[in-house]
Amino acid sequence: MFLLLWEWFRIYFQSGVVKLESGDPTWRNLTALYEYYQNGPLPTWIGWYLQHLPHWFHIASAAATLVMELILVWMAFLPGHWKTACFFIVTMWQVVVIATANYAFLNYLVLILAILLLDDAFLRRFLPLRWRDSLDEEAHRTGNAKLGKPPAPDMKANPLTPVTGVDSLTTIRSGLLAAVFTWIFYATVVPFAQMFWRGVPLPAKPVVWLEPFRIANQYGLFAVMTPHRYEIEFQGSNDGQHSEAYPFRYKPQDVRERPRIYAPYQPRFDWNLWFASLGSWQQNAIVPRTEELLLVNDRAMLRLFSGNPFPDAPPRLVRAVLWQYWFSSLEEKRSQDVWWRRQFLGIYAPTLTELPDGSFAIVDDAIVSSPFQP
Repeated sequence: MFLLLWEWFRIYFQSGVVKLESGDPTWRNLTALYEYYQNGPLPTWIGWYLQHLPHWFHIASAAATLVMELILVWMAFLPGHWKTACFFIVTMWQVVVIATANYAFLNYLVLILAILLLDDAFLRRFLPLRWRDSLDEEAHRTGNAKLGKPPAPDMKANPLTPVTGVDSLTTIRSGLLAAVFTWIFYATVVPFAQMFWRGVPLPAKPVVWLEPFRIANQYGLFAVMTPHRYEIEFQGSNDGQHSEAYPFRYKPQDVRERPRIYAPYQPRFDWNLWFASLGSWQQNAIVPRTEELLLVNDRAMLRLFSGNPFPDAPPRLVRAVLWQYWFSSLEEKRSQDVWWRRQFLGIYAPTLTELPDGSFAIVDDAIVSSPFQP
């Protein structure tokens, strides 16, 4: 139970620490949330409205985030009502995060872990009456055991059966669990301590040995804010002059389509394309591989899109282009009914075509450089 609470604490506290350690000036001058709602991996329509609130709101939100992650989460280790108050503060904060951005299942996992902040006395009042009676009986038996009182005799038991005490296998199991849990705790404490003291004199080998199992990790969410929103779009063409875009299921594309809420589901394809847009296609093999699969109308690949503009036969050419997106202004939303505005930036990945032998080749982008106009 302590390890789970420790995990909850680290997710918040270490996220607050890295925000300041990263050197990102937007966290230090509290402007980190000015464009946060539009630049995350998969925004929501609620985020659109929050983006248009005054700057004082975003400054106050950034300050409150740091205060909560660096200070208020320590209430988790205080007794009684402090923990309960901490639960309601962080839960309300998480609900707002979930409503304004699709971060898949991460927020829900943290939300569930927060239940550890509530003690039994608080939770008991929300249980059905029959469950409360069962719990009271169990608590009574447990209390007697702790006081050394023997349990009530079982009249059906064989009086000749000796009482052997605690089973030796149970003792071994408890010892092994204690050793493993201590090891995991140590593997989380060392990286935690290194955030404040780089050369902390603690043995690193136990951490290294546990690393292949991916059980214990450092946490640091939103250390550096993404200043711009780029979107990759796949386009197919048969003549090199006119192209059709493959419509995505989840990520922004059509400027008139309202951003949706679909977390805790994680659309990994759309999610990874957001990360790919921040780098080059050479660093993200998912992009050229998608182009290749679209050139053969691969069914599994096409299911990741909401439609196929080339249902009869695959296109002769496929390319990936890059757009920059911004939330539309209040006036643009009223007059044009658009949620986004975007600007074409150019070719992201080389245009590919399929050769007669089934291999793929790069086509000179100079002859197919015009963007698709929706």
